[in-house]
Amino acid sequence: MTAPSDAAPRPSVAVLGSGSWGTALAVHLARTGHRTVLWGIETEELDAMARDRVNRRYLPGVTLPDGLEIEHDFARAVGQADQLLVVVPSHAFREVLERAKPLLRPGQRVAWATKGFELATGKLPHEVADEVLGPDVPTAVLSGPTFAKEVGAGLPSAMTVASRDEAYALALARSISGESFRAYASGDMTGVEVGGAVKNVLAIGAGISDGLGFGANTRVALITRGLAEMMRLGVALGAERETFMGLAGLGDLVLTCTDDQSRNRRCGLALAAGKSAAQAQSEIGQVVEGVLAARAVREVAKRHGVEMPISEQVYRVLYEGAPARQAVYALMGRTVKSETD
Repeated sequence: MTAPSDAAPRPSVAVLGSGSWGTALAVHLARTGHRTVLWGIETEELDAMARDRVNRRYLPGVTLPDGLEIEHDFARAVGQADQLLVVVPSHAFREVLERAKPLLRPGQRVAWATKGFELATGKLPHEVADEVLGPDVPTAVLSGPTFAKEVGAGLPSAMTVASRDEAYALALARSISGESFRAYASGDMTGVEVGGAVKNVLAIGAGISDGLGFGANTRVALITRGLAEMMRLGVALGAERETFMGLAGLGDLVLTCTDDQSRNRRCGLALAAGKSAAQAQSEIGQVVEGVLAARAVREVAKRHGVEMPISEQVYRVLYEGAPARQAVYALMGRTVKSETD
């Protein structure tokens, strides 16, 4: 992959969230010529990152570029950037936006790589952003089949940038593209965000299936039928069906369901081994977004009358103590119907 020839000058970026994905994106942005600052809440970890030039906890083995600044002070991080990129778990997303709002300058833009419905309200991230920031702040979402470790290592990757402002989506996609990273623009924020939320739940299901030894046939059936229920929910919420056949839908779904770099898939493997959701998350050592997403997706689907049997069974394993094997067989025992239903 080569950098786009018409790339505009790179804006300065404050990445808010120093976990694995936030660090990887900050590393990538600094490498591609953005003046980049990375902010996080763990003071000792930030000090160690600034000193050692590596995030040993979340992204070991990836050296932080010289152009990447580590910042403890939230207001300073926000104040020195043209563009904010929020990369925190979904449960912290609203809080970060509320902290940032009084610090925003006219023309400053806000993007995020946060995935998942807000648990308390069932809102997607762009709906939360609309509520907190209002209509005058340009916003965008980044999503797609990318693992932090591979982006941090500079391996070829691609993702989607979605905004209701077509010009902003295209400008941001061009801005973050580089020699080993390509971004595509979209106007469907709802579809991109639904894909990013639901795929985490389905990846837990795929991990359960593989952990039980059900094989490749079952895994592919779960991915394919999972895509169908992801699409049903997205369309019910106003998304474009075509979005789910792209990077932020099918691409991200296949990635997280089939590779053990996925925390959600590893959670499913642990559940299949008889561990509780709490034990699985403790062993993984990072937030497993699909655990909370399973609750939120279930509530949103019920509210809109959308049938999502795979997501429902994952919910039952996580929250109702259903045996993992029983959950998979419950899916196979459903009433036979048309594949397009």
